[in-house]
Amino acid sequence: MRLALPTRLGAESFRHQPKMATSGTKATKSRKPAHLNAVLDPYVADLLEKIDVGKTLLRLEKNQTIFSQGQVADSVYFIQAGKIKMTVVSALGKEAVLAMLGPRGFLGEGSLIGHSVRLGTATAIQASTLFRIEKGAMLRALHSQPALSEKFMAALLSRNIDLESDLCDQLFNHSEKRLARVLLKLARFGQHDPVPAAKMPRLSHETLAEMVGTTRSRVTHFMNKFRKLGLIDYNGVITVRTELLTDVVLHD
Repeated sequence: MRLALPTRLGAESFRHQPKMATSGTKATKSRKPAHLNAVLDPYVADLLEKIDVGKTLLRLEKNQTIFSQGQVADSVYFIQAGKIKMTVVSALGKEAVLAMLGPRGFLGEGSLIGHSVRLGTATAIQASTLFRIEKGAMLRALHSQPALSEKFMAALLSRNIDLESDLCDQLFNHSEKRLARVLLKLARFGQHDPVPAAKMPRLSHETLAEMVGTTRSRVTHFMNKFRKLGLIDYNGVITVRTELLTDVVLHD
């Protein structure tokens, strides 16, 4: 059984992947992924607009690694488009999914508080666009730009609240309820307004099991149950009926 850890952490990760987005390098200059041809959310670009030195725009392909567990922690990343998976591997080789991050999310913030190496691995699960900000440039910006500092602090506090909620979920809720909560979180990726039905990233049952802290067979059982109850739909992608599934989370 995989190591069960909270589904959302402000984390950073050990297995080296074949593709790596390195410092100062655009991950790919080949054909732009179709979904990146759309208008990008300007929030992140506007937030980081005044950082002129030490900022790099990265375009990553699906399954490309941003950084790996154990590498030097020397930068922070802000997600403009796409989805990023955070994982960690124990000394015994057990892997856990720490978080799934979407647009307006950030990662690698441990470098700002003295972490010398990455605590986890960050991998793009679809074509993504990120800004890489060098540690020194980010620290200078936080000191000189009150607006950026305020928004970054608010995001950190929000993440801490999510972490506390995840810990309670792991400690007190059964696996069916934990799965329902994970599906709702994934369905709300990049959604700044509530929607009655939302599509979630395509993930294997094994990955969902790692996030929930249970076995793959239990995830498959509950996913089939949710589909029969009309809480989710399968049609190439998974559509989550957010209002109906929320009732599962709020009521046993």
